[in-house]
Amino acid sequence: MGETSGARQLDMLIVGAGFAGLYMLHKARRQGLNAHVVEAAPSVGGTWYHNRYPGARVDIQSMEYSYSFDEALQQEWCWSERYAPQPELLRYANHVADRFALRDGIQLNTRIAGASYDESSRRWWVRSDTGQTWSARFLVMASGPLSSPNRPDFEGLEHFAGAVHHTADWPHEPVDFSGRRVAVVGTGSSAVQAIPLIAPQAGELTVFQRTAAYAVPAHNAALDRDVEATIKADYAAFRARNRRMHSGFGSLLPPNPVSALAVSAKERQAAFEARWRIGGFALLGAFNDLLLDQRSNALAAQFVRDKIAAIVKDPATVKLLQPKHTLGCKRLCVDSGYYATFNRPNVRLVDISQQPIERFTATGLRSGGREFEFDTLVLATGFDAMTGTLMRLDLRGRNGLSIRDKWQAGPLNYLGLGIGGFPNLFNIAGPGSTSAFTNVIVAIEHHVDWIAECIAHMDAQGLTTFEASEAAEAAWAEYVNAAARRTVFLSCNSWYLGANIPGKPRMFMPLADGFPKYAQRCAEVARKGYEGFVLA
Repeated sequence: MGETSGARQLDMLIVGAGFAGLYMLHKARRQGLNAHVVEAAPSVGGTWYHNRYPGARVDIQSMEYSYSFDEALQQEWCWSERYAPQPELLRYANHVADRFALRDGIQLNTRIAGASYDESSRRWWVRSDTGQTWSARFLVMASGPLSSPNRPDFEGLEHFAGAVHHTADWPHEPVDFSGRRVAVVGTGSSAVQAIPLIAPQAGELTVFQRTAAYAVPAHNAALDRDVEATIKADYAAFRARNRRMHSGFGSLLPPNPVSALAVSAKERQAAFEARWRIGGFALLGAFNDLLLDQRSNALAAQFVRDKIAAIVKDPATVKLLQPKHTLGCKRLCVDSGYYATFNRPNVRLVDISQQPIERFTATGLRSGGREFEFDTLVLATGFDAMTGTLMRLDLRGRNGLSIRDKWQAGPLNYLGLGIGGFPNLFNIAGPGSTSAFTNVIVAIEHHVDWIAECIAHMDAQGLTTFEASEAAEAAWAEYVNAAARRTVFLSCNSWYLGANIPGKPRMFMPLADGFPKYAQRCAEVARKGYEGFVLA
């Protein structure tokens, strides 16, 4: 890509100003590193800047989905709801940027076009799409596992004359659906949140569903101040208990340590009902083997299907809305009135699993030989998850090795943190780590702390380069796949496998072994002098 002379000299360049980038900048500065963040958006906040569709909110309780690195921050910030909405999460990100004086280290409206490793200087040379350049010892990808919207290549979409909105890149100005004929394509998490809010506004709402979603009620409400006070009285212990949980959250309601097969039908039904009333991901903890044993999983799946039948009035719509796949092999959705929305007279559901969308027209789309007309299109088609952002960059390591070539069969790495052939490149909450199955802020803080400790070790030892060994990468890929085989996650196509992106290599990307075991492994690797990584 050229010489590094003339480029701004840094210890660390961080890509992305979401929760990962903000904490990485703060941590690097505390360590005395000259660090700088580059962010494509005009604001900090990452996913909570872009995902501002109606109903957008976190699906992990607010008191847990927050930073733990600063006690004063924990005490002073007060969430308004059990599950924080997008505007509040964005305010939180901005509050953190201001509170820790991070803004002078963040460059907004700047998109990275490419980065290459310079062997002679042992530095990364990075350029923006406007030609600005930086030279950095370390390059940290804090772009997040869900940051590149998936925009399917629908035939004729460019001819549609109405408004088109993607849930992952929503307009900043309010979208008025009043009296409009609206189409939503997709029924994943974003659609499940948006549809109940769009429906009351729209004149007509048509939902095009390929795969039915399992959704559990959020039972969202104003945050209980007694609960808040109890947690804040000893936040450190609360955080420690959460980090001992498989998913890094949920210690207020630990999983039931019993198999669903070990109790009577009456006891099982009561356990499911109790968790349904609590809401959120609590259902998955009703028994300890729902994500491990297909027989237990089938019992929980039928419970949700029965709930759908009890909520939705039209038998034909019930049948379409009842998922047939394994519960949890696609991310469980947390909703507020999703199924009940299909009882509205202005809402209809169209199954495109057997008769896919053929093409878009100026006035709508054609599917199954039928024409559907609408004024506004909402694409709730998700993300090119885990690897999408890196694979879209011109990212080159040793000897010009492209990340696209390195990952042509899947995202090889070690611990999800380092990549062979790409020295001094760290990836936060990416493939090969537990991020997709962990409270992502817990995953972020863990990775940032590990990266900072690794760099401190290198500096103390006078070392200049760090990268994963090929042997460690191969063993880690097998470990990640072996962990998945012990679960139900491989029983359906999902973004965990990259199955939502045509042509993407099929490889189970997140680690399903649980945060505690993963954190222990990362700690052991560090204690053994970063065994599995090549330091020089």
